[in-house]
Amino acid sequence: MQEYDLSHWVLFFFLYSFLGWIWESCYVSVRKHRWVNRGFMHGPMLPLYGSGAMVVLIMTIPVRDNILLVFLMGMIGATILEYFTGITMERLFHVRYWDYRNLKFNVRGYICPLASLCWGAFSILMVKVVHIPFEHMVLLIPVTIADILAFVLTIAAAVDFTQSFNEAMDMKRILVQLEASKEQIQKMQERLKDASEEMQDRLKDASEGVQERLKRASEGVQERLEDSYLLYEERKEMKAAEKQTRKELYLAKIEEQRRERKEQLTQLSEKVEALLRTVRLENEAQESESKGNWRKELAQMRSNILSERKKLGSRTDRNYVNAMRQLRRNPTAVSDKFKNAMEELKKNAEVK
Repeated sequence: MQEYDLSHWVLFFFLYSFLGWIWESCYVSVRKHRWVNRGFMHGPMLPLYGSGAMVVLIMTIPVRDNILLVFLMGMIGATILEYFTGITMERLFHVRYWDYRNLKFNVRGYICPLASLCWGAFSILMVKVVHIPFEHMVLLIPVTIADILAFVLTIAAAVDFTQSFNEAMDMKRILVQLEASKEQIQKMQERLKDASEEMQDRLKDASEGVQERLKRASEGVQERLEDSYLLYEERKEMKAAEKQTRKELYLAKIEEQRRERKEQLTQLSEKVEALLRTVRLENEAQESESKGNWRKELAQMRSNILSERKKLGSRTDRNYVNAMRQLRRNPTAVSDKFKNAMEELKKNAEVK
């Protein structure tokens, strides 16, 4: 077995990471009918392939003359690496960057027989064909130059990985907040609908004067909601008429959804305030045993609405752009935990 220095292993890692990036980018680009800079990172490298190559080399070089053992050991080593990498990334980011669940005999979608067989075939191709000239080329590099080159590549990769990691965390944060926001708004809408119906039943016996005041208050709320909706539609049409780049179009969609959520929150806020006025008017007409509970629940809804407004403002354009970059490099990514939020992000980023 040929002895390698640490710098040699590092250079092999980057070479095979680059080859993996070429393979994945070309394969996914053909399937998506557009160029896809495939991978978790920005640069032309896929660390999973580089790591897989290192595992394969370590396991197969001692038996490189036995093609069957090269196939089996390479297949087993790379499959184990792929499985644990998939689990780790999903637990960390709540996103599957690859998914084999549509293939037969897969294991939790992380690995499958077809992918494992491909790893075995790649192992033979690498050990018997590709690695021979690579090994010759790398070993010709003087040790000092190899050390410098390995160091520079490692620093560049570390910077790239840090940026890509932050982008992935931004996407995770958006997924979590979008899913939670949808659930919160839906719950408040349902509760307010029930509360409004219950309040109407409670007020059937109220005096005509109180009912008239409630009617005027309700009409005023409705007029404000209609005016704000018309103003929103006008802004929406004006924005759609502008010529935009892909990034501007994406951010315009995000801004449109922000306005929609703000409008939802505004409507919820108006309904809460209207119900609070109703409770006060009801108390003027008759003593209510449950007024404390009503006010407490409505006050909590008011607090929840304010909290949702703050969260909405915390999701910046930069967060969304980072998420878009991750999705465009990984168009097959899925999220089991935040499925609806992921579909919304993909739709906005025009990722299919």
